[in-house]
This record gives sequence, structure tokens and C-alpha cells, in this order.
Amino acid sequence: MIVGIDLGTTNSLIGYLDSEEVKIIPNRLGDNLTPSIVSVDSEGTVYVGKTAKERKLTFPDQSADVFKRSMGTNKKFELGDRDFTAEELSSLVLKSLKEDAESYLGEEVEEAVISVPAYFNDAQRKATKKAGELAGFVVERIVSEPTAAAIAYGLNKKNADTKFLVFDLGGGTFDVSILELFQNIMEVRAVAGDNFLGGEDFTEVLMQMFLHEKDINQDELDVKTLAYVRKQAEACKLGFSDSRTSLFKCKIGEEIYEYEINIDDYEKSCQILLNKIKKPIERSLKDANIKLKDIDEVILVGGATKLPIVRKFVSRLFGRLPNTSINPDEVVAVGASIQAAMKERNEAVKELILTDVCPFTLGTEVVVSRSGGVKESGHYLPIIERNSVIPVSRTERLYTADDNQDKIRIKILQGESRYARNNVYLGELELNVPIGPAGREAVDVTYTYDVNSILEVEAKILSTKLSKRIVIKNDDVDLSDEEIDERLASLASLKIHPREQEENKLLLLRGDRMYEEATGDLRNIIEQNMLIFEEVLDKQNPDDIKRMREEIKEFLDSIDEDLI
Repeated sequence: MIVGIDLGTTNSLIGYLDSEEVKIIPNRLGDNLTPSIVSVDSEGTVYVGKTAKERKLTFPDQSADVFKRSMGTNKKFELGDRDFTAEELSSLVLKSLKEDAESYLGEEVEEAVISVPAYFNDAQRKATKKAGELAGFVVERIVSEPTAAAIAYGLNKKNADTKFLVFDLGGGTFDVSILELFQNIMEVRAVAGDNFLGGEDFTEVLMQMFLHEKDINQDELDVKTLAYVRKQAEACKLGFSDSRTSLFKCKIGEEIYEYEINIDDYEKSCQILLNKIKKPIERSLKDANIKLKDIDEVILVGGATKLPIVRKFVSRLFGRLPNTSINPDEVVAVGASIQAAMKERNEAVKELILTDVCPFTLGTEVVVSRSGGVKESGHYLPIIERNSVIPVSRTERLYTADDNQDKIRIKILQGESRYARNNVYLGELELNVPIGPAGREAVDVTYTYDVNSILEVEAKILSTKLSKRIVIKNDDVDLSDEEIDERLASLASLKIHPREQEENKLLLLRGDRMYEEATGDLRNIIEQNMLIFEEVLDKQNPDDIKRMREEIKEFLDSIDEDLI
């Protein structure tokens, strides 16, 4: 079976097509959303999801989140005495989803279609693919999140000619994509975005408003306290869902702070973030050569779009109410699952041809001639322009720049700056050429970019027929098959906490956290209840454990709202 996965910054989901309906698979705790958080204790036990989220409040130095923003980089996350890359942490989240799916379906799940932000570059997409492979999936297809969302909406469209603008604001990334559905063809017209803009940033604004209002120096707070303050900021943000004011309530040290925030003040403080949202929208419309009035439907994707100030901003910007008929938290997973069914050639899905685009311009460094014959190096020559429909192949003929030049070096770059140094270096080719005057020797440089985000570059010297070819790989994040096997073995040795104990561990961690937050008699009551629960766990009677687990959960739920 092939499943669809939305590997999110804040939450991740997994789904499949059952008959003619996509079903989101609940995790081991019965939730559709699995927080993209990993925690590792001193014994090497790994926790993923809600349990890790709860544990992060009491053990922030052993936990990691928002690591999706670091995909495709060498950044290390230190969890206890172990270091992890974002790729490895993502693989643990994916492995947890895989286990949940296999338990739910009662069969092995071998392959997955995984979604990525449209604006992810090659290194980030490859890192996502490797994370899936480390988790035990076959990953032959990566789908852009906005494309997945448009698939989820587009398959049910009665009007076969529809232009979508997908507004995807997740926990850590922002994408805007313009797509057009014509008969059975879904064409991506343009993509733009910001990989460092999301719901976490809107939470950060509230946190900074609180610290500023109460004259608290963030640098003087320890990691654990900061994690707690951020939790309260998130709770305050959610409070705006049904009210124009929200209370930020927090205990730091022995002092209790309360700060009631008006949504208008919050919106003013978020103006910098809202202005950052405008730029990718304007850019995508310009690249697609489509006017705002030509857009038939604006689709909201991502949990951050539930924030009232975001919905108000979108409605005002587009002059219409956006479409939220499919849960913004689940729409990408729904589309990825449909894509998985299409890959399986599931007869329940009508045939749909997908076209995608290259999100970045790809080119090389060249020398240009100024007035007076002055030559200036370091300029950028685009070969495949951003938002070119893929697969695509383009050839440029270049010439030697200097007399007696014996080599031609093709630097392969990715980016939009007119100067080579400001773009991302991907690799290079070097070819020998016969010595002669400048401009005599020519080389044809061909860039080919395919639907799997693989770039092939070939250079051929015209006079000698000498040619070289390279398939771009990022040495920092790409692994060989042998290295994948080694990492699989390494990750397999980690002690993932047993499924049947996770619900119990979650309650124990929650009790520990609430004990720390409570004082006086309430603290004693919590301790007594948790001791009783631990005694029942020690006796290992499944029926008694289930009964007591329900009682403890009800008890903790009843007092959680009273805690600060």
C-alpha cells in the first residue's frame, strides 16, 4: 500500500484512499495530528508526538521541534548526549507515522508520497526523501504542499476550468502557489514563499509583547522557563479563536503575571509578518502572468490560517472569503493520499495529469563585457528560469573569455541574484579546451530538471566533442545506499517506547509537569493520584491500568485549566 504523508513543521499526518474517500489515520493516541516533536531521555528512549510535546515542557534540553526549517542543512540538534540532524529527527516522526498506519491497517505499509513546501530547494527535498527512507519507506514521489491541496479541492470541482491560489501558512513555512485545472490537467503556474515564516512566528510576537509589557529580560530566563512561557503564548494565541481579547497568564519564579491582549493590538504587532506575506503573493501572480481578479478560488492551507487576523488579512487582500471547506490542518495530507492512490493507479480516482514547476532559477557564473572592452566576472546567467514547467531542458552556448584559456569551469548555481556570489552553489564541471584567442572555443551547457527535483548538467566542447555530465547532489545531506543502511541500523537501535505504554507515559509526564506548576494542597493531591497510578502500573494488570488511566486523565483534565 502507498500512503500520503504531510510532514509538517508543527504537526504531521498520514492518510490513504479507502474506496472513494481519503481517511486520515489516527495515531496511537487516537489523534489525527501527530506533533512533529522528538524527545530522548537519558536512557536513550525516544518519544515522538504528543508525548514528546508534553516532555518538552519539563525536559526542553532533551527535546526538539520546528526542525523542518533546518532540513537540508548540517545543523545539529543536541538531545541529551546525542546529536541529530533535522533529517534524522524527521525520520523518527515518519517512522512513528508508519507504525501507526501499519497498526491501524493491519498490514505493512511500504511506500509513501511525502509533501514538502513548494519553495523547498533541491537539498531540502532530497533530505525529506532520505528521511522517508531512513524511516523504512520507499519514497519515489515528493509532492508540493500547495499542489496536494489543490488536488484535494480540484478532484471535486464541477467546473473543469478553475484557477486556484493556494495560501499555505503552516507552523514554520509559508507557500503561495497558483494552479490551474483544465479538464484533467492540473498545472502549477507559479510558486513563491518563505521558509522562515509561519505560525511559530505569530506565537513569538505574543511572547515578545508579554515580555515587553512586563519588563522581563528574556536573556535572564532559563530554557525551561522559556519553554513554559512559549506554551502560554501558544495558549493565548488560540484564545483569539472565539474572542477579541485573550489572557496571557504566566508564572515566573514566585510571581504570577497577567496580560490581557486585544486582537487589534496583536494585529498591529504582527504587521511586519503580514507584510512579509504580501511579497510572495505579488511575485507568484507576476510570474504566472495572472491578475488577482482572474483567480477563481483562494484556498487556505495550514493550521496558522485558523488565526483570525490571518483570515481577516487574506479576505481583505483578495476581496473575498477564502475556501476552508476541507480542514486546513488535513487538506495537504488528503491531497498527498490522493496522489498516492493515483500512483497506485487506483480506479476510484479519476485520471489527473499533474504538471509542476521549478521553484528556483538555475544557472551559471559568466564573464560580461563592459563599455571599453572591460571584462567583469562574477555575473549570473539564468539557464532554467524559476516557474518553468518541469520536466524541462535548456541549453546555452558559452565561449572562452580570455586569450590562451585552457579550461572552462561551469559553476552550477541556484537563485535569483544577478551576481553569482549571492546564489546557492550546487556543484561544478571543468573541461579542458584547446588554447586559442578569447571567444574561439565554445561549450554547450545543458541543464535538465525533472519531476523528482533532480538536476542534470551536461557540458560539451564543440571543437573536440569532449563532454562531461553531473547529477547534482548535496554532499552535506545526501547519503549513499550503504550510508542509508548504516543510519537505518543506527536508528533501529534506539529504544522507541512501546506502543502499549505510551498512553501511560503521556499521563505520567503530564502529571509531573502539572505537579511542577502547582503549589500547596493541589500539589499534594496531584502527587497522591500519580502515586496510585504508578502502583497500578507496577502490578501490570491491563484492565486495572485501563480503568485507572481513564480516572487519572479525567482528574488531570479537571484541574489543568486552574493551573497557570
